[in-house]
Amino acid sequence: MNTKQHNDFIKRAIDLAKDNVAKGGGPFGALVVKDGILVAESGNTVGVDNDPTAHAEVNAIRKAAAVLNTFDLSGCVIYSSCEPCPMCLGAVYWARIDELYFAASRFDAEKAGFSDSAIYHEMALPFEKRSIRTTQLEVSNAGDPFVIWSKLDDKTEY
Repeated sequence: MNTKQHNDFIKRAIDLAKDNVAKGGGPFGALVVKDGILVAESGNTVGVDNDPTAHAEVNAIRKAAAVLNTFDLSGCVIYSSCEPCPMCLGAVYWARIDELYFAASRFDAEKAGFSDSAIYHEMALPFEKRSIRTTQLEVSNAGDPFVIWSKLDDKTEY
């Protein structure tokens, strides 16, 4: 894609974020594009849907996967009005999206009250030092699902 297309898509993500605020959603917008064609777009609907995972990027990825009828979004590009949070960045990687473009930084979002710094900090801590009690329970059959999965001949890899 050329610079004009990138600029048009990122402007669309920003406009989507602004429109989303007017509709009662959060100030975030994202869209998924494949081969230069818009596949899906969404704003942040956390407050509207009472769903803490309903960030713009996750919503757009879910919609794109439904439209394309696949969980593998290889060949797609995601445009976000803001640098994705850790959850959304993880979703971008899990979806196998090829490229990510964003406008505002996480530091811009923090100035508006949206801070991911605590999450980035927590992720680097050992379990015993996290603010949410995190305990791995040692169970003798914990690995069984992976053994069963590994033996399947007709599994869908992801």
